[in-house]
Amino acid sequence: MGKRFWKWEGNIQNGSLVDVFEKNAYMGTGFYNSQSKITVRLISNNANDTFDPSFWRRRVEYAVNYRKTVMPGEDFLCCRLIHGEADQMPGLTVDRYNDILSIQITSLGMELIKDTIYKALLDVLSEMGEKIAGIYERNDIALRQKEGLEEYKGWYKSGEIPAGGSAVTQIRENGISYLVDVENGQKTGFFLDQKYNRAAVARIAKGKRVLDCFCHTGSFGLNAAYGGAERVTCVDVSQTAIDMAKENAARNGLLDKMDFICEDVFDLLTKMAQEKKKSYDFIILDPPAFTKSRKTVKDAERGYKEINLKAMKLLPRGGYLATCSCSHFMTEELFKKTLISAAKDAKVSLRQIEARKQSPDHPILWNVPETDYLKFYIFQVV
Repeated sequence: MGKRFWKWEGNIQNGSLVDVFEKNAYMGTGFYNSQSKITVRLISNNANDTFDPSFWRRRVEYAVNYRKTVMPGEDFLCCRLIHGEADQMPGLTVDRYNDILSIQITSLGMELIKDTIYKALLDVLSEMGEKIAGIYERNDIALRQKEGLEEYKGWYKSGEIPAGGSAVTQIRENGISYLVDVENGQKTGFFLDQKYNRAAVARIAKGKRVLDCFCHTGSFGLNAAYGGAERVTCVDVSQTAIDMAKENAARNGLLDKMDFICEDVFDLLTKMAQEKKKSYDFIILDPPAFTKSRKTVKDAERGYKEINLKAMKLLPRGGYLATCSCSHFMTEELFKKTLISAAKDAKVSLRQIEARKQSPDHPILWNVPETDYLKFYIFQVV
C-alpha cells in the first residue's frame, strides 16, 4: 500500500482509520499501523460507510450467514466463521468448535475493536439459536509482535460474554468425532480447511491399504478408515500427535484397523523405498508448509518433490496418491510443475481424479491472492 500514499494530513495514531487516495481518487479506508509491514489494512472501498458498531454488526452477519449457507447442517457447528481479508476483516480469524469460539487477532486495528466484534458474533449466533459457551483467544503467535501487540492466550472475560469452562470440546466432522483442545491445539485448535478434502479421500479408500503421512491427529487416516479402508497406517514425527491420533481412532471404534508410527516421514519413505516393498496402494501426503516466505521457495520445491517422488515409487501401478501444499508461496503453477517433475523421475503418469482447494468457509477472493493457498490433488498413478 505504501506507493499509494502521496500526502499525510494530521497526526495519525496507530490503529486509527485512515482514507487512502491515489491521484486524488479515493481507494478505500483501512486501519493504519506504522509498525506493521502492511501499513494500511483496507476494510472498505465505500466512501459512504460509517464505521460504527452497526457497520461491524453487518460485516459479522454477512460472514456468519455465508457460512450458514455453504457449511449447512452439522458442518456449521465446526467451521471458520471469519477468515480475515476474505471477509473484509483483516487480521481476524474466528473458528467455531461446537460451543466454543476460538479467535486469533493479528492486526492492531482489529485488536482495538474486538469488544464490538465479539459482541456482534454472539448476538448474531444467538439470534440463529446457536449457543456459545465462551470465547477463547489464541493470540500466542509471534506475528502479533510485528503489529506491536503482546502474545497471550486465555478465555476472554467480559460482563456481556460468558466465561468459558473447559478448553476441550468435542466436534464431529464427516461422521467422525474428535476432541479439540483450543488451548493447546495447532493454530486455533484444529485444521478445518481440509474438511471436504478428507471426505474426498474417504470416498475412494474402500478396500485400500492406506499410508497417511504427516498424519498429525489422524484426520485423513480416520476418514480413510471410516470410508472402508482395509488397513491404515498413520505416520508423524510427533509422539504427541500420534497419541492423539490413537485416541481419536479409539473414540470412533477404528483402532482395530489402524496402525501408528512415530517417525520422520522422509526417513520412513526412504527406508521403504530401499526395501522395495509396495505395501500400500493409497498414500496421503499432507505436510506442513515447507515455505512461509519467497526466500525459501526453492528449498520447499525440493522438499515437495522428494516426498512425492518417493510416494510415487512406492505405489504399485494403479495405486492412488493424495497430495497437497498449504503454502501460499508455493503457487499452484509451481506445485504442478513439481509434481510433473517427480512423476517424470519416477517414470509414472498421473491420472487426475480431483483437484481441490480449501473448504468454502475459508473463501478465496480473486483480488486477494493470499487467500488462495491450499492445493490438493488426488491422482491414480499409472
